[in-house]
Amino acid sequence: MGNKKVLVIDDEIHIVQVVAMKLRNNGFEVVTADNGSDAYTLCCEEKPDIIIADYQMPGLTGIELIEKIRGTPGIENIPVIILTARGFAIDDEQREKLNIAEFLSKPFSPKELLAHVENVLQSSAVS
Repeated sequence: MGNKKVLVIDDEIHIVQVVAMKLRNNGFEVVTADNGSDAYTLCCEEKPDIIIADYQMPGLTGIELIEKIRGTPGIENIPVIILTARGFAIDDEQREKLNIAEFLSKPFSPKELLAHVENVLQSSAVS
């Protein structure tokens, strides 16, 4: 999975730091943002291979960010993993419409997240 670029967005800086460290230690290039608006700009500039986005964050929510990305040529097919606090659910219809690859509930283990990232990247490479 080396040399793959991951955009990590969360307004909780400790989550960004832990996730970024785990990914970097496993050969990924990591770009980070702490809100949805900055994340969209970074996504357009950096064109990451995968996005890990918090569901609830300032600027744009994770869902609003994905809707914007899906409507932007050149970045519309980037796979997305959404991090959610317990109690936030997205129905299957919306998940399918927005082509959300995975949902992961907080708290999660960095090892578990890494496995999801690798699985999603392998799946998107095959399709």
